[in-house]
Amino acid sequence: MELVTPKDIGIRFDVAEDGATYLDNAKKKADTGRRLSGLPTLADDSGLEVPLLGGRPGVQSAYFAGREHYGDGPALVRALLTALGDAAGSSPPASFRCAAVLALPDGRMFEGEGVLSGTIAAEPRGKHGFGFDPVFQLAGGRRLAELTTEEKNMLSHRARALNALEVHGAFDAAIGG
Repeated sequence: MELVTPKDIGIRFDVAEDGATYLDNAKKKADTGRRLSGLPTLADDSGLEVPLLGGRPGVQSAYFAGREHYGDGPALVRALLTALGDAAGSSPPASFRCAAVLALPDGRMFEGEGVLSGTIAAEPRGKHGFGFDPVFQLAGGRRLAELTTEEKNMLSHRARALNALEVHGAFDAAIGG
């Protein structure tokens, strides 16, 4: 199986991530890609959940600092630490959650979910990753932004969602197995 991007095959689409859940958004993106390309299409949606903030930023993670700061990592971190206020110093629990969907040309859809638990650190650290990675602290004390790409790809919420797809037979189904 060869992985290609929409750009690689000459299509372009932008899907509004307006679903109520990560799974809603991932399904919408995967189905749109499948319909436009005729190929098996993998899509995901993910976000940060902080129980102390009622689960926010959640499905709106990329917009947590405002629409004008979409995807702006430092602005997202500032907004999160501001929302936590004094509680940021107590390392509140948090998790990254990802829903991944593989949509097949015959209309079947496979779903997988992955969760990575940690805490929010009061100060950003690290140069890798994006978004909230500089303040997302793992059990061993390292921030996601301190991990190499290889390390992050082994344990991230996205990696876990893709592993769940594998367990459900999604990739075998995509290649006709």
